[in-house]
Amino acid sequence: MLGVEQLGLFAAPRRLFTCTPSKLGSYEDCPRRYRYSYVDRPAPQKGPPWAHNSLGASVHTALKNWYALPAERRTPNALPTLLKATWVREGYRDEEQEREVYRRALDWLESYVEDLDPADDPVGVERTVAARTETLALSGRVDRIDQRGDELVIVDYKTGRAGATPDDARGSRALALYAIATARVFRRECHRVELHHLPSGTVAAHEHTAESLARHLRRAEETAADIVAAESALASGGAAPDDAFPALAGPRCSWCDYRKVCPDGASAAPKEPWAAV
Repeated sequence: MLGVEQLGLFAAPRRLFTCTPSKLGSYEDCPRRYRYSYVDRPAPQKGPPWAHNSLGASVHTALKNWYALPAERRTPNALPTLLKATWVREGYRDEEQEREVYRRALDWLESYVEDLDPADDPVGVERTVAARTETLALSGRVDRIDQRGDELVIVDYKTGRAGATPDDARGSRALALYAIATARVFRRECHRVELHHLPSGTVAAHEHTAESLARHLRRAEETAADIVAAESALASGGAAPDDAFPALAGPRCSWCDYRKVCPDGASAAPKEPWAAV
């Protein structure tokens, strides 16, 4: 007769890989940067803050706080106070550039909310959603979740120079994973994802199918398996750190927070912190 141990009743459950879309994307962009961010302790010192990150954070928080106002106060006139209160000053070349970028951001916001219905409350604003698979414990924070008819829609704000295209929306792993997690949290269909590019006032959208969402999830699980294998090789001494997590050297090295400490990225020409605004 088999004992309970032989039957596997006391077998340890499989450990899920805890991640966000950003964490998975960091590894896909460059395993070395992933190691510096998530594996090495203490983590290497980062370079100076980037002005474009400060700009993006300021705009996102201003929109979050705009939706937190009562509907009757959601007007363009509320935005100067909201943006000033959330403005992040790091990374700019000087006060003159910072003031110019602030005015630009305020123009984007005022134009954007002109087309919004102030009485329309989203299902979620800066909402954390989560989902589990057989291998992943996935979570992420969505800029906005709208309800359109019987379905939910993922809205992601963009403030970079480059515009967004439907191919960007279709190919975004993060948006697809947000849609999957949102559907599971709210138990409602969620297939449409949108990139709202505030500088140009354009929207790039894609309508996922169950199959396309499954493909994105499968690739996320494959990336997670690669990460686990690299971490195991490093922990067991089977591979040196730089071999377990190789650098993917290229143009993005100039923008990397860890350029100075990375042997492969140190030779890249550095970008000034304010170069992308």
